[in-house]
Amino acid sequence: MAQSVVIKSRIRLRDFNPAEDFGMNKEKTRIETLQLTERIGGLQAKLYANTGRALIVVFQGMDASGKDGATRGLLEFVNPGGVEVANFKAPSEEERAHDFLWRVHHAIPRYGRIGVFNRSHYEDVLVARVMKIVDKTVWEPRFKQINRFELNLHESGYIWLKFFLHVSHAEQAIRLQARLSDPTKNWKFEGADLEMRDRWDDFVKAYEDAISRCSPRHARWHVVPADKKWVRDYVIAKQVCETLESMQLTWPKPREDLSKYTVK
Repeated sequence: MAQSVVIKSRIRLRDFNPAEDFGMNKEKTRIETLQLTERIGGLQAKLYANTGRALIVVFQGMDASGKDGATRGLLEFVNPGGVEVANFKAPSEEERAHDFLWRVHHAIPRYGRIGVFNRSHYEDVLVARVMKIVDKTVWEPRFKQINRFELNLHESGYIWLKFFLHVSHAEQAIRLQARLSDPTKNWKFEGADLEMRDRWDDFVKAYEDAISRCSPRHARWHVVPADKKWVRDYVIAKQVCETLESMQLTWPKPREDLSKYTVK
């Protein structure tokens, strides 16, 4: 059965097949994914009723790895009122005037909700490193700072699910070309996408470091094969559903005796 690879030690991304489909049937898997996302919708309702816990789902990956698509698929049946989605682009002038985690603190979801990070605080040990926005004396200490940050939230009732969407160099080329060729996707393309692609090997190294050094027991990374979107969506939905179920959520008891009320 398909599953993401949970990272517990040093990794090399070349050891993972981004086109893996685990021998699954495409149409059958799509049906199972739909069932899982419907189940997530019901579990999210219970989470919303239980103030004191929250789930944070992090999506990271190369350009065109499918972060937007993964977000849409995962949240198809979730009540919008019970989810908070944050997209982390290049930091604004105000954000640059604070420590690198400041903007992430602002995006942490309220208890009872699912928070989805489309990119995240890891951009500051990925893009900031590869594009030399800051030097090593700045980005190197951030690994420990990230681990402390995630541990603090874990101890405060937050559950982390971090997914690296593993897309191949060849598949990325196909998807970037589609952004150039398809009028409905032109708006997604930026010249910087190609500049990032030229630094593919540097990004691989940066991702290997981030995933390997920031995957403690309470905030493991999951490497998800992302060349096939239907595989990606199934693997993510299965892990999120299992995580919510493991929380053993129950409906809270009423705050007062309801037997004394009658609706007329």
